Amino acid sequence: MAHPADQPADDDLPTGAMGLRKIIHVDMDAFFASVEQRDNPDLRGKPVAVGGAGGRGVVAAASYEARQFGVKSAMPSVTAARACPDLIFVKPRFEAYRAVSQQIRAIFRRFTPHVEPLSLDEAYLDVSEDLQGIGSATRIAQLIRAQIHAETGLTASAGVSYNKFLAKLASDQNKPDGLCVIRPGQGAQFVAGLPVRRFHGVGPRGGEKMARLGIETGADLAAKDLDFLRQHFGSFAEYLYRAARGIDLRPVRANRIAKSIGGERTFFEDQSDPEELRDTLERIIAIVWDRVADKSARGRTVTLKLKFTDFQIATRSRSQAQAVADRATFARLARELLAAELPLPMPIRLMGLTLSNLENDRPDLVPEPPHDEAQLSLL
Repeated sequence: MAHPADQPADDDLPTGAMGLRKIIHVDMDAFFASVEQRDNPDLRGKPVAVGGAGGRGVVAAASYEARQFGVKSAMPSVTAARACPDLIFVKPRFEAYRAVSQQIRAIFRRFTPHVEPLSLDEAYLDVSEDLQGIGSATRIAQLIRAQIHAETGLTASAGVSYNKFLAKLASDQNKPDGLCVIRPGQGAQFVAGLPVRRFHGVGPRGGEKMARLGIETGADLAAKDLDFLRQHFGSFAEYLYRAARGIDLRPVRANRIAKSIGGERTFFEDQSDPEELRDTLERIIAIVWDRVADKSARGRTVTLKLKFTDFQIATRSRSQAQAVADRATFARLARELLAAELPLPMPIRLMGLTLSNLENDRPDLVPEPPHDEAQLSLL
């Protein structure tokens, strides 16, 4: 399939009906690892993993050199080391990453106040009416990428389209250091040729379920009517139906306040082994606390979520009078919650962890979507 243009072009996109806006999704390239390689020349051109080595360590981010060996975020460090024997592990420096992230967000706000951060390294921008009167979302994306590189020494990929769903798909199309534009009239065709696993929210288990139903691509999904999708995917059906047609009506929300921050993991196979469950919990703790630290959030309640093999869901919570102040306290509460449930009455298919009763009122504190690289799924 011919890909949408990735070069400059006039893109006077109409706004309003059917979610047609001028949306840019900017995604930094291998962000944590790239910061480490920037700051330590000895790491440049080498396979780098940010995270703890050995034991219960987990990869928080991997350089593109490491990704060539199959190393990816949320992978156990021991697995990553086996896949890439020359892998160099670097301890995370979240203060450094946050500082760079603030630089990048300042660049975004030169062009629009409508910025919806998703994490330290990615955000949606609505430039339907940009502050500098440039008018072209494609040109703005080029300028943003150029200014990021000039001021931080890092590269970013960007997707430009008329809604958030397509812009996010586009930003991943020409990574690293790439730009992809999907214009009105091209969305449905673009989506039709993509594997459904590229759709945000469709994790490994969801992809397997779709494959069993004969759904491998966006075109396969578009061929299913809404009743069929509701029968098999419940409340997720409407999202899938629209996505298969390149439709997304969600606005960019610059001021959403999260009620909780969390993460989940869906197992490839239902799990009940206590050691495996504890290992998984440690990985979720790492992912969730990174998000909490990223947003400088403070919360009083830690909740463990377990979805059993029969799809029944159990939640267990522990609250404190004072906000959870550090990762050690957060991890201790999470471990105590799991320990109280062991041994499990039956295997589970999903484990999740959240911090809630948040006390932070920052305007850029936005809810995190499931992290697909951590094998999280809505299905």
